[in-house]
Amino acid sequence: MLGASPVVDCGRWPAKAFAGEVVPFEVTAFREGHDAIGVRLVLTDPDGESRVLPLAEAAPGTDRWRVLAQPDRAGSWSFRFEGYGDEFATWAHNAATKIDAGVDVELMYAMGRELLTAAASDRSRPAAERRYLTACATELARPDADRRALVDDARLAQIAAERPMFTLHAETETMPLRVERSRAGVGSWYEFFPRSEGAKKRRDGSWSSGTFRTAAKRLPAVAAMGFDVVYLPPIHPIGRAFRKGPNNTLDAGPNDPGSPWAIGSAEGGHDSIHPDLGTKKDFAAFLARARSLGLEIALDLALQASPDHPWVTEHPEWFTTLPDGTIAYAENPPKKYQDIYPVNFDNDPDGIRAEVLRIVRHWISFGVRIFRVDNPHTKPVAFWEWLIAEVTATDPDVVFLAEAFTRPAMMRTLAKVGFQQSYSYFTWRNTKQELEEFLTSISAETADYLRPNLFVNTPDILTEYLQFGGPAAYTIRAAIAATAAPLWGVYSGFELFENVARPGSEENIDNEKYEYKPRDFAAAEAEDRSLALLLGILNGIRRSHPALGQLRNLVLHHSEDDAILVYSKHLAGEFTTTGRPDTVIVVANVDPHSVRETTIHLDAAALGLAPGAAFHVRELITGAEWTWTEHQYVKLDAFTTPVHILEIVEAPDDV
Repeated sequence: MLGASPVVDCGRWPAKAFAGEVVPFEVTAFREGHDAIGVRLVLTDPDGESRVLPLAEAAPGTDRWRVLAQPDRAGSWSFRFEGYGDEFATWAHNAATKIDAGVDVELMYAMGRELLTAAASDRSRPAAERRYLTACATELARPDADRRALVDDARLAQIAAERPMFTLHAETETMPLRVERSRAGVGSWYEFFPRSEGAKKRRDGSWSSGTFRTAAKRLPAVAAMGFDVVYLPPIHPIGRAFRKGPNNTLDAGPNDPGSPWAIGSAEGGHDSIHPDLGTKKDFAAFLARARSLGLEIALDLALQASPDHPWVTEHPEWFTTLPDGTIAYAENPPKKYQDIYPVNFDNDPDGIRAEVLRIVRHWISFGVRIFRVDNPHTKPVAFWEWLIAEVTATDPDVVFLAEAFTRPAMMRTLAKVGFQQSYSYFTWRNTKQELEEFLTSISAETADYLRPNLFVNTPDILTEYLQFGGPAAYTIRAAIAATAAPLWGVYSGFELFENVARPGSEENIDNEKYEYKPRDFAAAEAEDRSLALLLGILNGIRRSHPALGQLRNLVLHHSEDDAILVYSKHLAGEFTTTGRPDTVIVVANVDPHSVRETTIHLDAAALGLAPGAAFHVRELITGAEWTWTEHQYVKLDAFTTPVHILEIVEAPDDV
């Protein structure tokens, strides 16, 4: 047997799943000659209990075998494949062929009688099963019996499938599968700056910062939009030295708050809270309010320091000193971050490891279970492998999201060594071709270890598509992100269509990273200048449709228009809590400046339907209902209805 899956780098790291995820298990298996074989999956849970699942050929003649399984809880699972010569299937096939042709008829019955008699003598089989096998063997010896019917007997076939009759046997090595809690793989994220929520500008130009107490007032609205996770940029004291002013300028005034990522001042470092935000007691109250609304809080873990951070004087060896005696600041050419010193992990790796582990456990002690990690690709991969293993050994429910917009090899390696989630290239994939390639990659090529979180925007990223696509672009991006992957995210301001960039950059002008930005969400909603209602609808659709809570089930379909993207997600009834299948079809016009009409061509099998059948669909945003076929005309107006999100439903009696 060859090519077992899911396996990551020959087992160097465990493959990943999350509780409730439907995982495809596959292996290539074959033997010489024409005799039938069978393949089984032995899946073992964290308690050592095993279940055995038969595999079926993925496509006839390919020798590739497949079965879907759904690990139901977090922990260390394992699996192996067993292959065997299927004596019953071989006999049944040969007997049907020869008996119907009048060739070796009695020999075929004799061989069947011998096979069933041997199986009936197996004391490990249930008594009722052994009695049935004995009775069938007796019937095969009687010329006056309907012996031919036994060749196709359904109960015999079921017995043989559940407890195969085999001689030859082989198995693969046992392989690991790490199953994490469902929030590691499914969630809707919302990012906001707590200092902006409740911030007020005084007459003299100074500001009173928002606090955890005022920011808590924003949480009910976030929960009402259906989000699960609220992500906060760094909440720590901010340095004064080289503090950045508005729009990343170098001349900060006395009233400029600075970038939260310039961590550390006389008030403390990574284990401290900015005094303007409140106290640790206030933070605990903020966490409690979030929990009461069903929200989790994700904290930013940015391993860097402002020039004022206590580390700079206490541990100068943790930074890079240049030949002129200055400490190197952060750069991402052409961007320069003079207010940030990167950490150098080479001089005192043990000291840095101990300090970061202390910091993470400090915030875990407050009840934080999710960390969004800033720029992990600029730190040693071995460090992350160690840190995540240390943390999850004692707190297995902790989730780390890698903010690593970098080369594919590095992004994939970070996922392999332990990061449960990752930012992705989604923000820059906008055309139909780009999206089809991207969706294929995340749902098939990397799904065994990398879970993409499809953020539609960030404080650093305002793409040209959003800058110039108008409200249609925002609707399209949100709809695709919310349905294409189980994880997606929104940075505050997206729902207000904030689309003006700083000249020459891909960032919002008057960027919130460098200044307070209070927003009047209620006024925008009252004036119909908000996407909040749609975001709530999208998250509601996600909660109602378990198919959208899966990553690996995405199937692309064909359209005759180069701007109409079509994909579906199907979940069989055996994997849903209701026992009913769930199927969602998404048809999106990815050109936000046009009206498109075309014919789309759907793969009926991927939708759980018989070829050629008409079926009933309901549009989940508008509530409209239609009867569709595999080859369907659609019209999508970017200015009114740029996307259809459809569920397949039972047709009413009058259709």
